[in-house]
Amino acid sequence: MLLDQKTLDKLVSLRHELHRYPEISGEERETSDRIASFLEQYDPDKIIRNLGGYGLAAIYNGREAGPTVLIRCELDGLPITETGNLPYQSTHQGKGHLCGHDGHMTMIAGLATLLHRTRPVKGRVILLFQPAEETGAGAKAVINDPEFSRLTPDYSFSLHNLPGQALHKVGIKEGPFNCASQGLWITLEGKTSHASHPEDGISPATAMCDLITAFKELPNASEFADNFALVTIVHARLGEEAFGITPGFAKVMVTLRSQTDKVMSLLQEKSDALINDVAKKYRLKTTFGYEDIFAASVNAPEATELLETAFADENITRDEMPAPMRWSEDFGQFGKISNSAMFTMGSGLNQSQLHNPDFDFPDELIETGTKIFHRVIRNILGPRN
Repeated sequence: MLLDQKTLDKLVSLRHELHRYPEISGEERETSDRIASFLEQYDPDKIIRNLGGYGLAAIYNGREAGPTVLIRCELDGLPITETGNLPYQSTHQGKGHLCGHDGHMTMIAGLATLLHRTRPVKGRVILLFQPAEETGAGAKAVINDPEFSRLTPDYSFSLHNLPGQALHKVGIKEGPFNCASQGLWITLEGKTSHASHPEDGISPATAMCDLITAFKELPNASEFADNFALVTIVHARLGEEAFGITPGFAKVMVTLRSQTDKVMSLLQEKSDALINDVAKKYRLKTTFGYEDIFAASVNAPEATELLETAFADENITRDEMPAPMRWSEDFGQFGKISNSAMFTMGSGLNQSQLHNPDFDFPDELIETGTKIFHRVIRNILGPRN
């Protein structure tokens, strides 16, 4: 047993406390304070606060020079009301840790208990608690923070729990691991008129329908024949709920998704052209923009191999994933500055899906996640035994 029962009990208590007080992206001040208070018990060589917002990094130095290994988790919860009757239920109305970030944080906090006991032989370890993953803004904000320029890692690792996969079983693949995605909003403005005289107005109704149809067909374009592309209509609104008005306004929102940043650029280019064509055809004023922008998360060969070695060393059952995860992760930003890789860990075959109001991270995964990351650190920085 890597973690003694007393330490494991403390970690479970920490997870339940984090679950009880979730904070959403950009608001994670108290969560960051709770993590800092826990870490201070285990004497990191340095704690850096307010990275890219409320981000937090704990640093453990080795005795000799060597590479820097970063292990990353996420601070934020979701703006979703939790259901159920857990004894540690969310006390913040409309907010919940329904993606498992409370569990991810606890695994990384578990590393602090082990690094306190045995420092690496060489190099240094950075335990990064990153803000605002759910909006795609946090990783970039951390990396662009001037304080982070002194921490630039050689290797970066992360995980995400995965419902529908057996408990403790891990999934990994080299190359694209999480899809790139962008949220696209479009407004169509014409001219409102009385419903009895629609000819006096300019209704965006037909344009909105054409736009929705065109977006649904966009992934079937020949340019995407050999590349995964997905467009999901997530919202559409036309005018007001009134029988006496010919509408003069419409809004459409879609999510663009692809396995690579290159294909995402093409999706964006074609979307822009599509919007402009519809606006011109129907004489509408159009505005549009992109939000929740996630780059593709790509597993580097060396970092992937290091994780696979750690799985084998710890006798962890693993799957070779046939395709990247469709959901997005801003961990891809760390792949632009370091040798990085991410993996999934099963949170149960009958577990509620991520972002569902009754999701709860399984406590039995805490030691498994801590064990894998600790093995990776030891294999790179020592001690090996």
